[in-house]
Amino acid sequence: MTTSTITKTVFFNATRETVWSFLTERDKIGLWFHPPKADLAAGEDYELMLTRDNGEKVKVCWGSVLEMHGPEKMVWSFILNDSQTTVTWVLEEVLCGTRLTLQHEGVEGIAGEAAAMDLIMSLDAGWDEHFASLRKALS
Repeated sequence: MTTSTITKTVFFNATRETVWSFLTERDKIGLWFHPPKADLAAGEDYELMLTRDNGEKVKVCWGSVLEMHGPEKMVWSFILNDSQTTVTWVLEEVLCGTRLTLQHEGVEGIAGEAAAMDLIMSLDAGWDEHFASLRKALS
């Protein structure tokens, strides 16, 4: 099996600094993604939480912030199903505001070869949904 990297590029009508704040600040992350317990910081662990309908908070993914060069780049280790993947966020200034490119690597190592494609497709669709929510939160 070859390595499969999910790559997403989205554009936002907002400054890099504003988009960066929505990637790193707890309350703003919670508007479009699973909220962490605290703001993200270089070298620190994070946990992304989901609140179930009954109010119970459940850790859905976790890892560490491996690199943070605001407002240009951030790299996370991203644990899913007890397997480590890597998510890299790159923000670039463009005419309309900010281009955000996400690369999610190592996904094929989470599941066996037969299940990997289903997982990759699920994560790919999930990032689309999260970016639609981010676009709405930024408007």
